Amino acid sequence: MKIEKLEKMDQIIIKAQTLIEALPYIQKFSNKKVVVKYGGSAMIDKDMELNVIKDVALLKLVGMQPIIVHGGGKEITKWLNLLGHESHFVEGLRVTDEETMEVAEMVLGKVNKNLVQMVEKIGVKAVGISGKDGSTLKVEKKIVNNHDIGFVGNIKEVNADLINTLIDNDFVPIIAPIGVDDQYQNYNINADDAACAIATALDAEKLVFLTDIEGVYKNPDDKNSLISVLTLEEADKLMESGFVGGGMLPKLKNCVDAVKNGVGRVHILDGRIEHGLLLEFFTNRGIGTAIIDSNNIMDNEK
Repeated sequence: MKIEKLEKMDQIIIKAQTLIEALPYIQKFSNKKVVVKYGGSAMIDKDMELNVIKDVALLKLVGMQPIIVHGGGKEITKWLNLLGHESHFVEGLRVTDEETMEVAEMVLGKVNKNLVQMVEKIGVKAVGISGKDGSTLKVEKKIVNNHDIGFVGNIKEVNADLINTLIDNDFVPIIAPIGVDDQYQNYNINADDAACAIATALDAEKLVFLTDIEGVYKNPDDKNSLISVLTLEEADKLMESGFVGGGMLPKLKNCVDAVKNGVGRVHILDGRIEHGLLLEFFTNRGIGTAIIDSNNIMDNEK
């Protein structure tokens, strides 16, 4: 009995030490804007989804100002398949005709409100919007290597007024990546692009990509080559090396552009790791890859 009590006390002490370890990070990022781009497999698995939402709720409750920008590509593909509509991609971007655009907006709206419901259920206020609301995301047609891929938007302007109004009134904004052009035509937007543009417009302290991989590798074939911290200079060299390919190349480029445009630090994390956001934000161990400006490394120790 005495041994069991000692073991329980040890566990309690470990929990207390964890809270103490988190304290300087909570102080450092209090009232700072944090953009979380959420999608991929972590969005499909309900247990993973709930863990992510709990993490975001905790960020809010300890004084940060989280903003969620979500995708929904796998869900869009599922519904298009059910409708007998085959999906086509050009350099990772979905070719979006009128029917696909209609389905994408419907699915993203459903995903958006489900996330709002989950956050509210935890006891944190949330509002779901798309880039159409308040003309938050103004776009132009994106052309990829001379290919017209339909209603896919390239963000040319972010109006952050609505987002800031929600934050100022203690809500967590949850944003679906749909925008409009000057004629108010709807466009689908790559969620990574939307998250970077929004983080830049908000002067966010952190931008976090929750992905399906552990982070950035020096060599994708060597799982021991995970890079914990990557400076802008190192990231540029890595992209030029040819080792980074597939979906990671545009994601890494987005990260570099965001840091160059004033975002304090960008993280690429494995969204499948339970409470990965908390591990990255509140412990000195961290996970994934952080992209930083080496000129500000003293100001961004984590």
